[in-house]
Amino acid sequence: MSERLQPGDEAPAFTLPDADGNEVSLAGHKGRKVIVYFYPAALTPGCTKQACDFTDNLELLAGAGYDVIGISPDKPEKLAKFREKESLKITLLADPEKRVLDAYAAFGEKKNYGRTYMGVIRSTIVVDEQGKVEHAFYNVRATGHVAKIIKDLGI
Repeated sequence: MSERLQPGDEAPAFTLPDADGNEVSLAGHKGRKVIVYFYPAALTPGCTKQACDFTDNLELLAGAGYDVIGISPDKPEKLAKFREKESLKITLLADPEKRVLDAYAAFGEKKNYGRTYMGVIRSTIVVDEQGKVEHAFYNVRATGHVAKIIKDLGI
């Protein structure tokens, strides 16, 4: 597992397929701030809540100069179903090989009910216009997280 990112670090570059199979890269957002958030699985209750919160606040975030990208280990087909079912307006990217999840330290050891296993660590990384990490939030909760980010970013 990679080291957790810190403010000031260079955000790892990535190019991944979106829900329609189109390649999306972090470099394509240069000049804009990007909220990159990592979630375990599309179409699950917590991840749905978080994605809907980002969609509900997208206008506010975009108005403050932020793009939002959600990344999970799901395949593009599942992301397309997720987007349609929940009317999501955020960009969802597929990382089934978990390369980007690993590069951002968003995949690793987790504990749940006394059991230790490998999985997605719910995380949010805010990247500035130059591609540097502005904020790094790890082990975040699905509920209330978007409101906390908005508050932390002073939006």
